[in-house]
Amino acid sequence: MPVNIAETFELLSDKNNNVAYKALQELQKESEKTNCVYAYMDRLGDMLDSDNSYIRTRGLTLLAYNARWDMDNKIDEIIDQYLKHITDVKPITARQCIKLLPMIARDKPELRNDICSALQKADTSFYDNSMQSLVYKDIQKALKEIQKL
Repeated sequence: MPVNIAETFELLSDKNNNVAYKALQELQKESEKTNCVYAYMDRLGDMLDSDNSYIRTRGLTLLAYNARWDMDNKIDEIIDQYLKHITDVKPITARQCIKLLPMIARDKPELRNDICSALQKADTSFYDNSMQSLVYKDIQKALKEIQKL
């Protein structure tokens, strides 16, 4: 059954996280094959400002998955806002953001320097000790992946 992108997109903000996560997975799958989610780039950018960390994470994810289709340089316009989430107040969101950055760097080579610079400057000291080292390791791994590109 074909995915109705408009309906599925609306489910990204569903109160039921299971429903929203399923929508995210569907849209990720579609984004790997076609540019049908690209029409929603502005709304994905708006999701980065959500008070809800799950919604922020979904926006970060789908922006990265649509970097390959970004002919209008929409990611370039919001890259600073995106990179702020390297140190998101929620470490889980930060970790997700960091893991997605090599994908953006691969598809948007002109942003590699900005991405690497933001990763190198990231101050993770405000996280609890247990999360600090995980976020730090994610940053190191992302930098290595980007340098291989």
